[in-house]
Amino acid sequence: MSLINLQKKIGVTADGAFGPGTFKKAAAFYKLSPDRAAHFFAQTAHESGNFKAFSENLNYGAKGLRGVFGKYFPTRALARAYERQPQKIANRVYANRMGNGPEASGDGWKFRGRGALQLTGKFSYQAFADYVGRPDIMTNPDLVATELCFESALWFFDKNKLWGICDKGINDAAILALTKRINGGTHGLDDRKLKTKKYGAWL
Repeated sequence: MSLINLQKKIGVTADGAFGPGTFKKAAAFYKLSPDRAAHFFAQTAHESGNFKAFSENLNYGAKGLRGVFGKYFPTRALARAYERQPQKIANRVYANRMGNGPEASGDGWKFRGRGALQLTGKFSYQAFADYVGRPDIMTNPDLVATELCFESALWFFDKNKLWGICDKGINDAAILALTKRINGGTHGLDDRKLKTKKYGAWL
């Protein structure tokens, strides 16, 4: 579990619980200001289901595939041929984009969403691998779901210049702006606000 990996890395009791002790130590470990830490960990907590899901779940039934990935499954028959086969689904929906090869290449599954903010696609994995100087990520992408889970999210904040929004303080406007940049919309905004303000009070 990636939260336990984080706790081992920063030197706190590895109990898999995210409380003030882990938060403060992680903020210091990653050299984050109080505002940056509150925003960063609130957004990653929400996106990972309270630090429980660090690898994309693609176990969809036919109805789910038609609803979520209708563009790639235009007919019910096609969706039924892929349902409940996460590897096949990933290889289809992520084929020929984000640096991935065709469906048969297996890149879609190999470079599916992982990490605290769901790093997705071969180009992003390569850019992150170059950023942290870890070429082994390309042959062992599961590192992004385990050892480098939070580092991948920090890279996303760096790459997308999100720290400037964090520096505007812990307020609804900053939380809304960050959420739109990370989520592409306002999904889970209330939970993100709650977490950001709660973590901000811990420091």
